[in-house]
Amino acid sequence: MKRFLALILLASPSCVAETAVAEKAAYVSEAPLPKEWPAPGPYNQVTEKTYPTYRAAITKGGGGFSFWTLFSHIKKKDIPMTAPVEMKMENKGDKLEKVNMAFLYQDTGVGTTGADGKKIEVKDIKTSKVLSYTWMGNDSNAQLKIAKEALDAALKEKGVEAASYRMLGYNGPGTPRKKHTYELQAILPSK
Repeated sequence: MKRFLALILLASPSCVAETAVAEKAAYVSEAPLPKEWPAPGPYNQVTEKTYPTYRAAITKGGGGFSFWTLFSHIKKKDIPMTAPVEMKMENKGDKLEKVNMAFLYQDTGVGTTGADGKKIEVKDIKTSKVLSYTWMGNDSNAQLKIAKEALDAALKEKGVEAASYRMLGYNGPGTPRKKHTYELQAILPSK
């Protein structure tokens, strides 16, 4: 009898309706953004944004090894952690691949530019305009394809080509994967 009641409760319309309600996308902040950096969003649409000049520590590659190389750098130099982590993206056949990773400094007055060993270069990145597509979830190839197609359609409508692409990842392992925020951005050519 107890099993029967449990099955009825599981199948009741109120329980089914609760699981069908989609969670609203919202940015979960784990670290401060760099000075004057725009917040991620709005979600699931293309928007144009302007980014200020910022300082970044950059290393080749886009995987876990790159992350730990950069993490070691900011710890050694006592640079505060910020969000997002930036990954330069390049077209490789029919998909985008991460070619380098960067940790962003709070502002251009923190730390110094130049090489830090053989694996890291600290640079000031000039002001840029981008088209940005923000989503919540994972950074799978399927999601990247959705974001890139949306950006490519917006670029075509504007009659311009992207100078390059980057992906911004705002969350680490402390946030559930389904609540991670990402932005894929098409960097617009400077005039």
